[in-house]
Amino acid sequence: MRVLRHDSKSYKSDLASLDRCSAPTEEVRSAVTSILQAVAGGGDEALIALAEKYDGARLEAKTLRVSRRELSEARRAVDKPTKKLLAASHKNVLRFARKSLRKDWRAKNAQGAEVGEVFHPFERVGCYVPGGSAPLVSSAIMTCTLAQAAGCPEIVACTPCGADGSIHPALLVALELSGATEIYKIGGAQAIGAMAFGTATIKPVVKVFGPGNAYVVEAKRQVFGTVAVDLLPGPSEIMVIADDTARPDYIAADLLAQAEHGGDSGIVFITDSEFLLQSVEIEIDRQAHELSRQEQIRSVLEKGACLVLAGSIDEAIEICNSYAPEHVSLIVRREKHFLPRIRTAGAIFVGNLSPVAVGDFLAGPSHELPTGGAGKSFSGLTVDQFQRRTSVVRLDEKSIAKSAPIVGSFAEIEGLDAHARSATIRTL
Repeated sequence: MRVLRHDSKSYKSDLASLDRCSAPTEEVRSAVTSILQAVAGGGDEALIALAEKYDGARLEAKTLRVSRRELSEARRAVDKPTKKLLAASHKNVLRFARKSLRKDWRAKNAQGAEVGEVFHPFERVGCYVPGGSAPLVSSAIMTCTLAQAAGCPEIVACTPCGADGSIHPALLVALELSGATEIYKIGGAQAIGAMAFGTATIKPVVKVFGPGNAYVVEAKRQVFGTVAVDLLPGPSEIMVIADDTARPDYIAADLLAQAEHGGDSGIVFITDSEFLLQSVEIEIDRQAHELSRQEQIRSVLEKGACLVLAGSIDEAIEICNSYAPEHVSLIVRREKHFLPRIRTAGAIFVGNLSPVAVGDFLAGPSHELPTGGAGKSFSGLTVDQFQRRTSVVRLDEKSIAKSAPIVGSFAEIEGLDAHARSATIRTL
C-alpha cells in the first residue's frame, strides 16, 4: 500500500497521481468493435458462436432465452432463506425508487399559457447483469427493480451462462422478482450488441443499463447513439475519510470489502490522525489474512490502495471532491458540517455503523454508481433514467394574445417570418 503524508515534498504530485483514467485500452476498444460488428451482421449465429468462445456454452437460437421451465426449476431450487433475503433487498430498492419517480405537473407561465411535463416509462429496456465466478443477484435487483418501479412494460435481462448453458437459480429468481420479462443467456460485449442492434430472437431495446467489465463498458460506449445508455461504470472504488472518532477495524473492513472485487478496484483512506492511519494499516494486514479472496485482495492492496495523512479534514474533503469516488465513508466528529461539502461522490455512508456493503445489497439506492472520476458529471443509477420526459404547452385566447407579439419580435431578430406568422395568425 502507498502511504502519502502532507508534510512530504512530493505530496501534491503524489495526490495528483491518484486521478484515474477511464479510457479503454486499444486492445479492448478493438476487440469490442469486432464483437459488435459480428453481432450486428450475424445476429443469433454470432451470439451462439461467441457464447461458445467465451463461456464454453453450446447454445441454439431456441435456447438463448431462459424458458418458463427453467424459471420454475429455479424457484424450486432456491431455499426459503435465500428468497427471503432477495425479497428484503427488492422491497427496499422498489420503495426507494418509487419515492424518486418524477411526476406529471402543470402550471401557468407569465403570459397565462398552460405549461407542464408528463413522464412515461421507456417501453423496452435492457439490463445487463455480470456473471463470472459468482451470481451477482444484487446487480439484478439494483437495475431491473428500477425499471419495474418506473413501469417499463418490457424489461430484458442479459447475463452470461455457464458451460452447461445454465444460470444460477438464485440469479434467475432475483431477475424474475425484479420484473424481468425476458432473460437471455448472453454475456459480455455481445450482450450489449444484441440489446442495441437486435437479432431474430432478441428485439432491440431503447436504453441499456447495468455494470460490467471493461469490455461491457466499452460496448456501451460504442452503441451510444444507436440506443441510450445509463452510465459507464468501471472498477469499484471506496474512499474513507475519518478522524480519531473512527474505529480502525471498521475502516479496514470497509476497504477490504471493496478490495475483494479485485481487478483495478481502488481503495483510499484519508485521515488527519497519524495514530489512526497506523492502526488502519495494521488492521488491514490482520483482517486480509482471514479472508477467502486472497488473490484479488492482495492484488488491489499492492496496486490500488493508498493511505493518506492529510493536514486536516477540510483538506480531505477537497481531495475527495477532486477524486470523485464511487463510495465515500465519512466518519468524523462534525459530520453535519462536512457532509454537505462532499459534492462529487456516487454515494456517501455516514458514521461508524454504516458499512458500504449495506448499500451494495440492501439499503435502497441502486449500487450502480459513477466511477473513474465520472461523479463530477454523473449521478448513480436512478429510477427517473427509466422515464421519458415530454413537455406540454396549451394556450387560450388571452395567453396567445400576450405571447404573439413576443414571438414576433424573436422571429424578427432571427429572420424567421413564418414563425412570427404562425403566432400572429391566431390573434386575427
